[in-house]
Amino acid sequence: MQYKNMEAEIKLKLEQLHSRVDSLKDQINTEEATKNAFVMPFIQILGYDIFNPTEVIPEFICDIGTKKGEKIDYVIKKDGEPILIIECKNWKENVDAHNSQLHRYYHVSKARFGVLTNGHIYNFYADLEKPNIMDEKPFFTLDLSNLKDTSLKILEKFTKNGYNLEAILDSAEGLKYIKAIRNEFERELKDPSDEMVKMLVSKFYEKPLIASRMTAFKEYTKKAFSNSINESINFRLKNALDINETIPTKANETISSIDDNSEAPKFVTTEEENEGSQIIKAILREILPTSRIGFRDTQSYFGILLDDNNRKPICRLHFNSANKYIELFNNGKDNGEKKLLNSLDDIYNYRNELLNTLKNYE
Repeated sequence: MQYKNMEAEIKLKLEQLHSRVDSLKDQINTEEATKNAFVMPFIQILGYDIFNPTEVIPEFICDIGTKKGEKIDYVIKKDGEPILIIECKNWKENVDAHNSQLHRYYHVSKARFGVLTNGHIYNFYADLEKPNIMDEKPFFTLDLSNLKDTSLKILEKFTKNGYNLEAILDSAEGLKYIKAIRNEFERELKDPSDEMVKMLVSKFYEKPLIASRMTAFKEYTKKAFSNSINESINFRLKNALDINETIPTKANETISSIDDNSEAPKFVTTEEENEGSQIIKAILREILPTSRIGFRDTQSYFGILLDDNNRKPICRLHFNSANKYIELFNNGKDNGEKKLLNSLDDIYNYRNELLNTLKNYE
């Protein structure tokens, strides 16, 4: 029970920190400001005293070979021993592209763990491959905009009261390789490799895979992956929302028999589009029967329509780029207004606009 309370407390504080980061980031222009406004509160959430120079040491001098006076942004000590080094970057920077400096510091540090952060993403590194040499890839990443229960359980082991070196090392290798496998799996879902396609198709297709058939089978594989995921999501949403009718989805479509001249699908409904559309559906069901909510996928956006009528768009999801947007039509105009989404949960922030759009059509 005490563990659960600690985890809940950490989650609440991290959510508050994420709100702080979101509201202040446009006013933060330097690395130093990022450290003061975002990273120091994070260290406090872990339970360490940022005002105690024997516990949290800023600008720790770390001589590297012939380079003298090199400094680590923060060293955290427990019982007088360094347990964590933290290197910070401006919140605008991509932390995945800046681990070389932390790599050098780690080599001369006695700490077993290093953290590279831009104030909203925290990459945790260890030396699982070679002793005292930091791994190229983090074994754990904490994203303040996407807090998961599994992440909180790992982070709890880094807190002042919960720090457990053996427990972290026991799980770090598994975390690292699970993450690597998941990344490979997600790449295969998005763009199946020839090897993946050949392995799957060889189970049921005995003819040679010439170039034209390989192209077709790649699209069929992408569609099969998407359908499987969509059906799983829809099943869970149906149970969660207690919907009795079948949820309309492109997962119910079938592909005709394989033909060398058959046209490959031009687009595939993604997992995020399905999840986003079901969030919107849950909102609209407050005042609208499910039967009147239509979905229309296109190459440029995923549309949600009233009565499946293109002239009555409720909103559109633009998820085909790095940034995700919801396009709203509550102003009664043909051209919608795009709103940036930091996460799918942000859709709930536009509940009133979505419901007002329905009122305009009625």
